[in-house]
Amino acid sequence: MSTYNLPTDPPESAQLPERHSEAPAPGSEIASHYPRCFGCGSDHPTGLHMQVFAAEGLRIRAVFEVTEHHQGAPGIAHGGLLAAAFDEALGSLNWLLRRPAVTARLETDFRRPVPVGEQLHIDGWIAGVSGRKVYARAIGHLGAPDGPEALTAAALFVQVGLEHFQQNGRAEDVQRIAAEQAIDGNAPWLHLDVSP
Repeated sequence: MSTYNLPTDPPESAQLPERHSEAPAPGSEIASHYPRCFGCGSDHPTGLHMQVFAAEGLRIRAVFEVTEHHQGAPGIAHGGLLAAAFDEALGSLNWLLRRPAVTARLETDFRRPVPVGEQLHIDGWIAGVSGRKVYARAIGHLGAPDGPEALTAAALFVQVGLEHFQQNGRAEDVQRIAAEQAIDGNAPWLHLDVSP
C-alpha cells in the first residue's frame, strides 16, 4: 500500500540547505522587499505591516496586529487574510537562502479565531529543499510567541530568476521600484543569488 504525500511534503531526497553567508543575522528584521506589498510594505494603507525577523538556522519569526481592515466575520480576522499572512511570513524564509522564489502551494489549517486587536506571532522554518523547490512550515500563536496555537501552515515555493518579476509584473510598477531602489541605494532584489 503506497502512502500519499501532499505537494507541500518534502520528498525523501530533500536536503536542509546551509543558511546563506549574507542572510540577515539572527534577531535582525528582514526588510520589506517592496514598500507597497500588502504583507510587509510600509506604504500599503491597509496592509498587514508585518514585521519579520531572522531567527537561528533556517527559521523566521513574524508578527502582525489584526486591525479593523482585516475583518471577515465581525471582529474576527478574515481567513484568507490569515493565509496571506502565512504566505508572507513563509516567503520571507527565502531571504535566508538569498534566492527569489514564488509561492506554488499554501495549505493553512485554522485552529481558533484570531480577533481584531490581537497580534498573531508566526514561527516559520524551512523543512527541506529539492532542486528549485523550497518546503516550509509555520505555526501561528495568538497574542504572544508562546500563546495558544491559532493556525498552522505548509508551503511550497519555487525559486525563480529576477526576470520572472520583470516579465510578469506590471511594467510601470517594476520600473518605479527599480528607480526608487537605485536612488536610495537600498536594492534588496539586486543582492540575491540568482545563479541556477
